[in-house]
Amino acid sequence: MNPLVNDDGIAEMRALSSEHGIDVVSLCADYFMAEPLLRGTPDERSMRLTKLDWLLDRCEKSGIQRVVLPFVDNSKLETDSDLDELDVLLKRIAPRAAHASLEIHLETSLPPARFAFLLEKTGESSVRVNYDSGNSASLGFCVEAEFAAYGKAIGSVHIKDRLRHGGTVPLGKGNADFAALRRCLEKVNYNGDIILQVARGPAGDEIAWARRNREFVEQLK
Repeated sequence: MNPLVNDDGIAEMRALSSEHGIDVVSLCADYFMAEPLLRGTPDERSMRLTKLDWLLDRCEKSGIQRVVLPFVDNSKLETDSDLDELDVLLKRIAPRAAHASLEIHLETSLPPARFAFLLEKTGESSVRVNYDSGNSASLGFCVEAEFAAYGKAIGSVHIKDRLRHGGTVPLGKGNADFAALRRCLEKVNYNGDIILQVARGPAGDEIAWARRNREFVEQLK
């Protein structure tokens, strides 16, 4: 069912994109939440790295420009060793990604200063931040502190709302500080994607639900 799996799927995806005027420019590789890149046996980790190489190749063929790698929940970064291993991984794949005009965006649950340290340690221009408003709200992070630490490195934004230490809820019903987020995005002159990764609405109401969520974001001040 994944259109990236074969060339026919990519061709169909591109045809539909052209027909409807909707570009497919980013991919969130949630596969690596269930199959963490930095966990498992040596054989499992080798297989997952091979899968990542394959994915970067398919993204290049399909015209995708940004790949979000999630390091949250089951795949979260917990120790200094985790950061060291991720640094090695990023330095391995970043040149390959840059050659394919791909950016690697990291979605992590790291505190702001620790995330900034990882970015400085890696030092690859093709490695950037995916900012998820819901995850930050759930973790109790301060938006201003996050942007002070790595605001200029943010390459994509996921709009989501979550309760503090809790799950995803409809926009405006959780602890995400969207007003502060908008101010901070404007302060760093952010001009990238704003991706709605919101709570699901009632089945059959998807289009109207998407419109309402878009309007919520557009009306933020």
